[in-house]
Amino acid sequence: MMNRATLQELQTGVEAIVRVVGRYLKDQLGAVRTADVQEKSLKSLVSYVDRTAEQMLVEGLRKCLPTAGFVTEEGTVEQGRQAVRWIIDPLDGTTNFLHGIPAFCISVALEDAGSIVIGCIYEPLRDELFSAASGCGATLNGKVLSVSANQEPGKALGATGFPYVMGDAEGAMMLMYADMLRQTRGLRRIGSAAIDLAWVAAGRFDFFYEPWLNPWDVAAGHLLVEEAGGIVTDFSGGNHAIFGGQILAASPALHPWVMNRLKASGMAGLPFREVV
Repeated sequence: MMNRATLQELQTGVEAIVRVVGRYLKDQLGAVRTADVQEKSLKSLVSYVDRTAEQMLVEGLRKCLPTAGFVTEEGTVEQGRQAVRWIIDPLDGTTNFLHGIPAFCISVALEDAGSIVIGCIYEPLRDELFSAASGCGATLNGKVLSVSANQEPGKALGATGFPYVMGDAEGAMMLMYADMLRQTRGLRRIGSAAIDLAWVAAGRFDFFYEPWLNPWDVAAGHLLVEEAGGIVTDFSGGNHAIFGGQILAASPALHPWVMNRLKASGMAGLPFREVV
């Protein structure tokens, strides 16, 4: 496992790289034509912007750590199973980006021997850089982050998302959604899981849950929430949040309560979807 000095040096390098790629995303906002957009799968969109941003990230991160492998959303580089590897989403919130909705980000995480040790999420339009290294805390533009101190579900503001294809999970997801609307201050759907997790780390949201996400959606945010004092698990309290397709991130005070609601709705019974 890498020492703290090495992690902090790599973290600084990642922060510089995501800012450069963020400028590229800002420059391309509104420039993508309909003909440039492809549907990878049902409702899952991609354009040259995603692929170019990913290539830029890969090139920069290779210079930081030449021996590391990669797990990337767009597959522009060979996918690696090395002990040390970067987990990258070059544009989380692609649909928002293509529709001109100002809620999208870059997400970069570093995995070392099964643990996420660096996580950076950058929102270029707001110039908000959320950053964490294992054991060093989480920051937003250099300011230390802490999850919400709220202990009352009725005063909580949460976030969620819905997979492109809900299938047999639709009933349980709708039950959970209705339950959260009744029992909390509200439930938001931003359209970017990485932003949702960053905002849990910042205390803006009290909790976030969503099924069937991919590692590149959640790896960086997972570390951010933990380093900000939060708890991240799968829906039953286990450790399948990154590679199992179930994630619940919340403050310590509200995590047990949300998990119990997930169990009551039936969402905790959804199968894991192991990826990469």
